[in-house]
Amino acid sequence: MRAFAILLRRELAAFFLSLTGYVVIAAVTLLIGATFVMLIKNMGTEAFPLPVTEIFFNSSVFWIIVILTAPVITMRLFAFEKASGTYETLMTAPVGDVSVVAAKFVAALTFYMVMWLPTLGCLLIVSHFTNQAHALDKGLLGGMYLGIFLSGCLFLSIGCFTSSLTRSQMTAAMMSLAIGIIFFLAAYAAYAQVIPETGPWRTASVLYYFNLFRQMEDFTRGVADTRAMIFNGSAMFLFLFLTLRVVESRRWK
Repeated sequence: MRAFAILLRRELAAFFLSLTGYVVIAAVTLLIGATFVMLIKNMGTEAFPLPVTEIFFNSSVFWIIVILTAPVITMRLFAFEKASGTYETLMTAPVGDVSVVAAKFVAALTFYMVMWLPTLGCLLIVSHFTNQAHALDKGLLGGMYLGIFLSGCLFLSIGCFTSSLTRSQMTAAMMSLAIGIIFFLAAYAAYAQVIPETGPWRTASVLYYFNLFRQMEDFTRGVADTRAMIFNGSAMFLFLFLTLRVVESRRWK
C-alpha cells in the first residue's frame, strides 16, 4: 500500500506540476463555459422542459471532450516512461505490477475528475440567474458526476492499455482515439437504432449496453442504472487487465 501511495503521488505530480495539465484544464473549462453560454442564450426567456445540465451532458460536446481528452491524459502514462528510459528502472524496483498500473490509472482518473470541477461554477450561475434551481439538486449532481466518472473509467482504461503498448506518446494517443471512436459509433448505432431489433440474438438489446448516450441521459436525471455501471466497470477491468498483462510481459523479455 505504501508503494502504491508513493507511485500515486509521483503520477499526480506529473499532472499537476506540469504546464500540459493546466492547458488541458483551461481548454476544457473554456469549452464547457462557451457551451453553457450558447445553451442559455438559445433557451431565451421561454420555459424549457429539460434542465440545461441534461441538455449539455447529452450533447455531442460532452462526448467530444471525453473522447479527445482521454488520449491526451493517458498517452504519457507508460509511453513516456519507455521513451525517457525510466520504465526499466520502474519495472526493476521492488514494486508490484498491479501497484504500477493502479497508481497510473487512479492518478489519470483523479486528474480527469478535477478537470470537470468547473461545471459546478456553470451550474451555480444557471441556478442563480434562471429558475432552474434544481440544477444543484443533490440527486442530479450525484448522478451527473457518477456518469462522468464511469465514462472516464471506460475511456481512460483504454488509454492506459494503448500507452502500455508503445513508446510513442502520439501513437498511444491515436490508438486510444481510434478505439474511443469505435465505442462512440457503437453507442450512436444503438441510440439511433441503426440496427433493427431482429434476429434470435436481439442485436439491439445487446447494443443497449453500448448505448452511452442513453446511459448518460439516465445519470443526468439522477437515475443510477446498474446495467450501465456493470458495463463500464467490466470494460474498465478488461482494459486494465490487458494493461497489466502487457506490463508483466516486459519482465520476461
